[in-house]
Amino acid sequence: MKKTISIIGSGPSALVLAAQLNEQKFDVTVYERNFAPGRKFLVAGDGGFNLTHSENTDRFILRYTPASFFQNLISSFNNNDLCDWLKNIGIETYVGSSKRVFPVKGIKPIDVLNAILNELKRKNVLIKTQHLWKGWSDKNELLFENNKAEITVKSDFTVFALGGASWSKTGSDGSWTNIFEKNKIGIIPFQASNCAYKINWDDSFLASAEGKSLKNISISCNGKSKSGELVITRFGIEGGAIYALSPEIREQLKQQNTAAVYVDLKPVFPEEEIKNKLLSKGNRSVTKQLEDELNFNAVHIALLKSVLSKEEFTNSEALAKKIKNLPLMITAAAPIDEAISTVGGIPLTEIDEHFQLQKLPANYVIGEMLDWDAPTGGYLLQGCFSMGSKLAGFLNEI
Repeated sequence: MKKTISIIGSGPSALVLAAQLNEQKFDVTVYERNFAPGRKFLVAGDGGFNLTHSENTDRFILRYTPASFFQNLISSFNNNDLCDWLKNIGIETYVGSSKRVFPVKGIKPIDVLNAILNELKRKNVLIKTQHLWKGWSDKNELLFENNKAEITVKSDFTVFALGGASWSKTGSDGSWTNIFEKNKIGIIPFQASNCAYKINWDDSFLASAEGKSLKNISISCNGKSKSGELVITRFGIEGGAIYALSPEIREQLKQQNTAAVYVDLKPVFPEEEIKNKLLSKGNRSVTKQLEDELNFNAVHIALLKSVLSKEEFTNSEALAKKIKNLPLMITAAAPIDEAISTVGGIPLTEIDEHFQLQKLPANYVIGEMLDWDAPTGGYLLQGCFSMGSKLAGFLNEI
């Protein structure tokens, strides 16, 4: 006789899990609070559907915090495995110039979602929408609210994939934490990750730089560096280069209420070479030198002037040092609901190596409900896909 598996939530980890479970062994039902499954999956596709990254597995694993947790996860279902699996369900992918992996041109996020849903249909996975999980009944059955009616469900195995606390409009609001806390499951408060960070810019700088980007820069915090692009906003800074430093920035904010990051505006040149370029001034102004010798634009120059004193800006040696190591002071992270992802939720110490809750046997947790972090660029989705696949492999062997 088949055993029953209830999957609560229909994000990336839940969908891959349901698609890879053995339909000969299990009757699988996915419960979703919204009118349709995969809403956060679709939101993740806004601005380009970056499914994963193409770098090798060893480097891939190091993108995660903690990396040790993802060692076996990514190795067991890596970026190549994901692309092969997607191809098998009709989704071709390609590697872009950024080394990120996307569906081929013309395939939209909804097409990817529909391909996965078709796979679930083929495997007789039942999807029940408008089912809000409310906890457990007195008989330890799953309790749902559906059209204001209470429904109880008895299941052999339950998998929770309720998401973190970012993008509440998709239903991922972290409200489930209250239920788990009442059942003695440890909870770490959610914090924003992969988000904008606040810098108190002066109005004169924003007048010339707001909405503009600094390309081909490097930014560092606590000894970790990331190359990429930085966007200047009224709130502060955002973009891939700063998102990747979220763990280091959060730690500094926690310890000191501020965080110092350092921007290298010209990574291709060593400091000594920049200084030599600036020393050959002639009759040019410093601004003209920066334009001619370093190809700086108005945003680079406005940023330098907003941070440096007049003496530093006009001193070739001091200016060269700051071009390579320009300090910016962060005072806060963006609100959680404006973040791409969150950290916090259920500590990894609350689950065993198979994602099973130590205090609630036969109950498993995957995805952003768990306390882990990764930068944008395909790593967040790959982490969720890998968890779903890993748990499917374990359950299929039971």
